[in-house]
Amino acid sequence: MSSPQITIATRESRLALWQAEHVQSLLRARGHAVALLGMTTRGDQILDRTLSKVGGKGLFVKELETALEEGRADIAVHSLKDVPMELPAGFELACVMAREDPRDAWVSAGCATLADLPPGAVIGTSSLRRTVLLRAALSKMQRLDVRIEPLRGNLDTRLRKLDEGQYAGIVLAAAGLKRLGLGDRIRHIFSTDEMLPAAGQGALGIEIRAGRADLAGALAPLADQTTWLAVAAERAVSRAMGGSCSMPLAAHATLADGVVHLRAAWGDPEGAPRLVTAEGRAPVADLAAAAALGERVAAELRAGGAH
Repeated sequence: MSSPQITIATRESRLALWQAEHVQSLLRARGHAVALLGMTTRGDQILDRTLSKVGGKGLFVKELETALEEGRADIAVHSLKDVPMELPAGFELACVMAREDPRDAWVSAGCATLADLPPGAVIGTSSLRRTVLLRAALSKMQRLDVRIEPLRGNLDTRLRKLDEGQYAGIVLAAAGLKRLGLGDRIRHIFSTDEMLPAAGQGALGIEIRAGRADLAGALAPLADQTTWLAVAAERAVSRAMGGSCSMPLAAHATLADGVVHLRAAWGDPEGAPRLVTAEGRAPVADLAAAAALGERVAAELRAGGAH
């Protein structure tokens, strides 16, 4: 007897559809019937204000969770960096897939790096994390003339605004550009020493209603334990610092030989262009150990003045 159809709730941006279709193809290859339910979220609709001022990146997932709750969809595919640190009661993260490049990318028509920016140049980003990291980098370069201005919209919209000349350069997640075959737009990929990524950046997470053991079983072959443990440590830092994925906070972890190395950074977007940094290493074999490491690193950040 064939298994019931699995319906995936997804945003309708080109990148979100790529991600959902990627999961769809993997599940179909394992014999499942899979359909897509495209949706427009509030995060997609509100383009005139920064996310931190209108509810954070959770605006991208609320409607998808409603579709799960109402039974119109079975699973929701998310960019993990957009998923709130605490899921609502009745939902669970059933799968974290192998990570794409977690780093940030510099995209510009005329400037190969930040060092090439002309006087008075404007950089586009609406991420508070990228803003504080850019402010710190520009301060070290003594480029206080460079302005950082909001940039909202999906990936194609952001690239169009750059091409129209509204910005000298913009900062985007390398993963999204690569997934859509736009890697040739990248002028420079920031090393994690230059710009520490957001918690969960580059990873896809799949959300289900709690207690759906059938779906958890179907998704298990898609999970990547190395990525899951790393992002669990990263997300624990954010959770301990207040739980918002719109905070001026970076967290990035790597796992090698059973040991997770976790680094985090925080900055005040309204204050001095300096960063509070922290890091830790610990053997990690399960999600609880990953979370404990994240909490220790968050405590170190707070001790350094982060809030």
